[in-house]
Amino acid sequence: MVKIVETSVRDGHQSLFATRMTTEEVVRLCRIYDKAGFHAIEVWGGATFDSCMRFLNEDPWERLRQVRAVCKNTKLQMLFRGQNILGYRHYSDDVVDMFCRKSIENGIDIIRVFDALNDVRNLEMAVKATKKYGGECQIAMSYTTSPVHTVEYYVKLAKEIEKMGADSICIKDMAGVLIPEDATRLVTALKKEIKLPLELHSHCTAGVCEMTYMAAIRAGVDIVDTSMSPLSNGTAQPSTQALNTSLKGTKYDPKLNLEAIHEAEPIVSAIVDKYLKNGLLNPKSFEVNPNILKYQVPGGMLSNLIKQLTDQDAMDKYEEVLREIPVVRKDLGYPPLVTPMSQMVGTQAVLNILNGERYKIVAKEVKDYLHGRYGKTPAPVNEDVRKKIIGDDEVITCRPADLLEPEFEKLKAQYQNIARSDEDVLSLALFEQVATQFLTRKYNPAPEVETEEFEMFI
Repeated sequence: MVKIVETSVRDGHQSLFATRMTTEEVVRLCRIYDKAGFHAIEVWGGATFDSCMRFLNEDPWERLRQVRAVCKNTKLQMLFRGQNILGYRHYSDDVVDMFCRKSIENGIDIIRVFDALNDVRNLEMAVKATKKYGGECQIAMSYTTSPVHTVEYYVKLAKEIEKMGADSICIKDMAGVLIPEDATRLVTALKKEIKLPLELHSHCTAGVCEMTYMAAIRAGVDIVDTSMSPLSNGTAQPSTQALNTSLKGTKYDPKLNLEAIHEAEPIVSAIVDKYLKNGLLNPKSFEVNPNILKYQVPGGMLSNLIKQLTDQDAMDKYEEVLREIPVVRKDLGYPPLVTPMSQMVGTQAVLNILNGERYKIVAKEVKDYLHGRYGKTPAPVNEDVRKKIIGDDEVITCRPADLLEPEFEKLKAQYQNIARSDEDVLSLALFEQVATQFLTRKYNPAPEVETEEFEMFI
């Protein structure tokens, strides 16, 4: 039996229409999903936290509590980036600890953590805290292809993860570049060497994901991530219904409750129709793009590149930029193209092409990366490039968070006027400017202006 993690209320809408599903829509679906027999429902983390406050004027913590209230039978799962949590820098250990504690207290059962560089040092505190507060910890390996990212590399990494105390391991194929034959070899090798449950997460952007899932299932993967159709395929995960039907009657049968699935389908369809109509969901998100297999570029990264080039009136440079991405990635030591590395590599490729010279202008994040502030690179960086960008500056080799002072109590004191809970303080720690505006609106709403009807004479 293969277990299913349903992703439509987190990664499904994040991948297809920028995480704009409202709490009311999420809760309405989760109430039904709780009856379907899923191993877990991914409901939180990723970009949902920021989007709730920034675009929806909703409290992400309240969303989690409401979902927990209607899910009595199914585990709730979330995703965050190790020491980055949900932001774009490393946070101090006390913030990571408190975030894990409050996530679990508010309803999360399984915390999936990953590091963009697969530097396990950046996962240590998240694993320790998750276990301390009674949660299940799944460590995800960021999957990519390069001369260093071999089957042997991932087997070695999985063994390290197992020793760290993880409860399960996930192959996180964020760009959808894992092809069937490679999935067979990777899963087979991992199942021989590790005893932990193995999960596969991928995306349909390149058009091979469903075949990859079937190959991985036959090779012994225990859990797969799917998304309820029509919130599936394209840049999202494979269809929950399609996979369940394909495996029905076999030894891999997920045995989902079809009555619950059918009950959810019209609601999902109505949600998709709503976002198609208001323009937040672009039909192109459902298109297959096999070029991703060539350039190893995630769908979201492609969208960002197109926007950057369009804003600069430089779409004629698109192919050049795509060819530049592997060059930059090699120079930086082959980082997997997942947040925040995908944004860094993509932006730097654009800057290189538009300025007609490599590394003439460099993003601050790339400088931080070359200073070692994100962790250990998968392969050595190009030292000529490093010297051009940061000169003879010292490169740190320790765990980056070891250099950070505790932050939580300082933030709590700094924002005592608007933070009424530890959850509020965490929101401020992760997205200071956005959370300041949101919490000010939440606790000090603008007074309603009384109006009186009268007849206008002209």
